[in-house]
Amino acid sequence: MRDLVKERQSERGEAGAKLLFILVLLFIAGHAGYNFIPVAYHAENFKQEMHSAVIKGMSLPPVGVTPMDHVKNNVMRAARENDLPADAFIQVKTNKGVVEVYVSYVKKVPILPFGLYDYSYTFEYSASPSGFLMKT
Repeated sequence: MRDLVKERQSERGEAGAKLLFILVLLFIAGHAGYNFIPVAYHAENFKQEMHSAVIKGMSLPPVGVTPMDHVKNNVMRAARENDLPADAFIQVKTNKGVVEVYVSYVKKVPILPFGLYDYSYTFEYSASPSGFLMKT
């Protein structure tokens, strides 16, 4: 019986360290998710807004507004709503009678707490109408 106690002596007291390790890992994962998920959500939402702006501009712009101006106004509004950085590159142009939008930016996302690591989220996307709007 004494030999069994001596063999298990080194196994005592490890539950607290394991719990602390697991809690630290959960905190780091939660912090990363808390900061990254909104940035990714805003990027995907902005992609949808880009497509919507291009389709609205090509199908039926308001009276007295060119399709390019209408698309540009909608994209700029969507950029403000989706928290794009001020240095984002936004290009609205016409190509063969079709309005196209190209947006590119890099946004720093703090993944590890206390500024230990920042992830550079890169967004680069081009939207142009497709489907029935392209038939001539």
